[in-house]
Amino acid sequence: MPEGDTVFRAAKRLDDALAGRVVTRTDLRVPAFATVDLAGEVVHSVGSRGKHLLMRIGEAVLHTHLKMEGEWRLLRPGQKWPRPAHRARAIVETAEATAIGFDLGLVEVFPAAEEADRMGYLGPDLLGPDWDPAEAARRLAAAPEVPAVVALADQRNLAGLGNVLVNEVCFLRGIRPDRPIGEVDLAPTLDLARRVIFANRERLERTTTGDTRPGRRLWVYGREGEPCRRCGTRIVHGRFGRNDVELRETYWCPHCQP
Repeated sequence: MPEGDTVFRAAKRLDDALAGRVVTRTDLRVPAFATVDLAGEVVHSVGSRGKHLLMRIGEAVLHTHLKMEGEWRLLRPGQKWPRPAHRARAIVETAEATAIGFDLGLVEVFPAAEEADRMGYLGPDLLGPDWDPAEAARRLAAAPEVPAVVALADQRNLAGLGNVLVNEVCFLRGIRPDRPIGEVDLAPTLDLARRVIFANRERLERTTTGDTRPGRRLWVYGREGEPCRRCGTRIVHGRFGRNDVELRETYWCPHCQP
């Protein structure tokens, strides 16, 4: 699933292309909003909040979530689409560009006045102006028994971290992923999470090691059975979640994350 840094980058690209432009056509291919027509309205801005992308058009907000396979693409007028048309779920056109949301997991439209309330359940955004580590720590501490890897990925605690970055932050802090979050030193962990996601907000290829070469970018995620880059111990794999339907693929070094 795309994480906060990926969505931040997508929103910035869309904002650069669409902000201040008049919409000439919209096509929302979901039944609940298929009749919505935002043609003639101005795109005020496109922004992200955690993993959510918010396109503010006129007095409305087009809210989308990429989920596992979603992607927003920007095309020039008349340019060939990179994916089949049946995979498009949202189209926003201006005279200068066409924005197409393919395979989006969520598409909805709501009044702009409701944005704060609709997004209010999310925790502080690691890449947003509202980032508040004290509030994030308060939310995390409210359920001290939850495994660290689960608590840090819960968007209600802090918005933006996904499975890859959570695994990497746990490694860098030496935290075993199933350690209860109540036993974790939260201030330095949140500071590191902020620095890691902030460093990747402009990168096409995410890295937590500082090495951008293929196969060298991550410490533990996706590396089951491979030697730890620090100590040589084999990386192990497990699955953790709040329940059996929310299990997350998790990787860690038994030696470096005691």
